[in-house]
Amino acid sequence: QVQLLESGGGLVQAGGSLRLSCVVSGRTFSSYAMGWFRQAPGKEREFVAAISWSGGSPGYADSAKGRFTISRDNAKNAVNLQMNSLKPEDTAVYYCAAVKYPIGTPIRQYEYKYWGQGTQVTVSS
Repeated sequence: QVQLLESGGGLVQAGGSLRLSCVVSGRTFSSYAMGWFRQAPGKEREFVAAISWSGGSPGYADSAKGRFTISRDNAKNAVNLQMNSLKPEDTAVYYCAAVKYPIGTPIRQYEYKYWGQGTQVTVSS
């Protein structure tokens, strides 16, 4: 059974930064593509960023491009999301997701098999 545990959320002022981390246990992490999604109050969960098993071909939502960076450390079974220049509209619960994906970078929720419990990010104005 694959388990995902997110950390790094919190309260930050607009313009600030946060670094989210997700540690994966239970399977061979290096064969899994990883993604970050978020859900704001009253809204549907949406894609933020994703990275292939090899670390190449990262994908970003338009809202994240230029501000967020996804990376992975296969030696630590971890994927990170560095978030800079945060805005109040970035406030949401952020979820880490994983799927065994040999080629490419999945960006759709239904493509992911495993999900974490989420970590709250709150950006004050």
